[in-house]
Amino acid sequence: MDYQIKASSVANDDAKIHIKESNIAFGTTQKTADSLPNPAELFLGSFAACMLKNVERFSAMMRFSYTKTTLEVKATRLESPPRMDAIEYNLTIYSDDDKLNTALLKKNIEKFGTIYNTVKRSCSISGTIKTVPNV
Repeated sequence: MDYQIKASSVANDDAKIHIKESNIAFGTTQKTADSLPNPAELFLGSFAACMLKNVERFSAMMRFSYTKTTLEVKATRLESPPRMDAIEYNLTIYSDDDKLNTALLKKNIEKFGTIYNTVKRSCSISGTIKTVPNV
């Protein structure tokens, strides 16, 4: 598989990533530092998207149902050279399904997640998956 995106920016303004029919604005200037995601946050967003896509994918393969998921991702950045050193996540799956095996789901995400595996080659990743009854 090959992937391709486009991005553009305007001097003294912010930038956009162009992916299929989406345009994702991100901050490159101080004036939007508090309102638009920065590159590090987009990186963590890609990591999160990979995990959530795999929850959906494995729900069909492992035959469990869920109503929604929430995911919190935190990272520690080192200064010299600038890089992510550690990522920690907490994934919550809202489900009443007894067939949901969170240990197996975690193993599958760690083994088959494209972004997950790319990131784990450069920094440590730790996290938890828990279930919460549907509300």
